[in-house]
Amino acid sequence: MKTTYYCQNCGAQYSKWMGQCSACKQWNTIVEEVVSKKEAKSGIKSGKSRLVKLSDIDTTAEYRIPTQNEELDRVLGGGVVPGSVILLGGEPGIGKSTLMLQVALQLPLNTLYISGEESPKQIRMRAERIGIDAGQMKLLFETNVQKILHTLYEEQPQIIVIDSIQTLHTDLIESSAGSISQIRESASDIIKYAKQTNTPVFIIGHINKEGQIAGPKVLEHMVDTVLQFEGDRNHLFRILRAQKNRFGATHEIGIFEMFGKGLREIKNPSKLLLSSHNSALSGTVIAVAMEGIRPLLIEVQALVSPAVYGTPQRTTTGYDIKRLHMILAVLEKRMGIKLSGKDVFLNITGGIRIDDPAIDLAVAAAILSSNNDIPVSAQWAFIGELGLTGEVRPVTRVAQRLSEAEKLGFERVFLSKHNKINPKNYKIALNGIGEIQDLGPILS
Repeated sequence: MKTTYYCQNCGAQYSKWMGQCSACKQWNTIVEEVVSKKEAKSGIKSGKSRLVKLSDIDTTAEYRIPTQNEELDRVLGGGVVPGSVILLGGEPGIGKSTLMLQVALQLPLNTLYISGEESPKQIRMRAERIGIDAGQMKLLFETNVQKILHTLYEEQPQIIVIDSIQTLHTDLIESSAGSISQIRESASDIIKYAKQTNTPVFIIGHINKEGQIAGPKVLEHMVDTVLQFEGDRNHLFRILRAQKNRFGATHEIGIFEMFGKGLREIKNPSKLLLSSHNSALSGTVIAVAMEGIRPLLIEVQALVSPAVYGTPQRTTTGYDIKRLHMILAVLEKRMGIKLSGKDVFLNITGGIRIDDPAIDLAVAAAILSSNNDIPVSAQWAFIGELGLTGEVRPVTRVAQRLSEAEKLGFERVFLSKHNKINPKNYKIALNGIGEIQDLGPILS
């Protein structure tokens, strides 16, 4: 038997144990694993490979299988490509298994759901709670990869769902299930079957404490698509993002809502993210953000109060704390507002996280509104990126943002005056702002 040492964080291999991994610089992540797989003999294999001219390759759009879930199809680029392997990661209890079970139940195809974590009775109870007819879905409770492949070659399903890759193990490796070598070899056998039979496979994966998919990093390179299921278990909203997609773009997102009967698709998330707040309260501003190519109207809440202790606090929820520090510095430098002795709390409602710099103007307006204790109209929206010199910079896809605000009934939008738009094309009132100082008369 052969013993090797693997880093549980990045998958690097070593001949002996070390305290720190030289690849990812993490401490105490190297573990010993027993490997008994026979090494392939080196040498030139007989046979001739087939060469193809680049000009002879068909460039027509590949066939895609719709999953009957519009949000998932949006993230995948229009559906599932035959032969593709999709890795879905997320925190425990976020809804990965529920989403995949809903997709498997809705597909009018011969679908095989392979479970290594839950018993068939548990999956049956979950399916009854979701309230979707089982259709053509079949269930297999097995963790041995060789037995799974034997069943796949016999049944020949059209779509496969594996829950989860960390529970599978192969007879070729003597280490325990969930180890680096087991995950790599099990995934390699599944991917080989998917490519040979042109069968799409969904693989559910756990994540580690750093938020990355557990197992070797090479696992994400082996698959065709890597999806991340995000959200707070204390909130209802779930966001599906594509971190890697060989058959589509990675800027699209899918938004779901978790409720008693499973996950529900959110076709118009802006209406749900905007609360019916009291317009007489200060510190609340509406921003128009973009997630992929989808415009979202979100509510930005700020609270500015005198610091009780000597060091003022800066706390954010759903927003980058470093970005908040920059905006506070710009407000203090360019507008002369003394915020160094005050606590500043910022919250993006709905439990989602926004990284779009176009909400900088809304964040600044919310801070000014709370500091001056002057409410902002609930019919106003803000679009703009804030520079270090105090200028309000133009943002991309401003036409889609304005159309979304107009569709939801907003009366006025404040944006950079450098955006090249024609006000005559919109019924909504547009106010151009060149510098952050222009917000002073509006919020005073």
